[in-house]
Amino acid sequence: MNYPYAINRSWSDRFIPEIQRIVGAHLLSIAPDAFDMHEATDLLMMEAKDMHIAARVRRPGYARVYPYDFTIRAQVPSGAETELSKIVNGKGDWMFYGHADASGRGLASWWLIDLRAFRAGLIRQATNGYPIRCGDRTNPDGTRFKWFDIRSFPPEPPLVVASGHREEC
Repeated sequence: MNYPYAINRSWSDRFIPEIQRIVGAHLLSIAPDAFDMHEATDLLMMEAKDMHIAARVRRPGYARVYPYDFTIRAQVPSGAETELSKIVNGKGDWMFYGHADASGRGLASWWLIDLRAFRAGLIRQATNGYPIRCGDRTNPDGTRFKWFDIRSFPPEPPLVVASGHREEC
């Protein structure tokens, strides 16, 4: 079912606190003893620069049908620039991609995807035919998505930073 932007945004924003908790855990690491002893530092940020993180949560049921696919909006009827265009053109560092649980209130499964590795995989596919499994889907409203099979990306650099899965997925 297709929903207007405001409804989609309102629905997906309910997951922001859970996404923040998950992503935050992957941005901090325990500081080495020397930092703790000499610099009053217990935790270190993984990267020193700003991190730009896209977030997408699919509605309940999609995880069973498409357990290894993630989709990125590739075209909208208005002609506005889409997520795929922005990502391919170098925007974004990571993408949080999750599936809502059956209740629609929590996450059943998720991946934290390194968009630099995603772009590197696309370059390999374009330049030497690396076999990334992907395709197109179109919603009745004319919105088009590109789907990608997460398992088909090159092992280096790793596409998946972290992942989580609960049984009811």
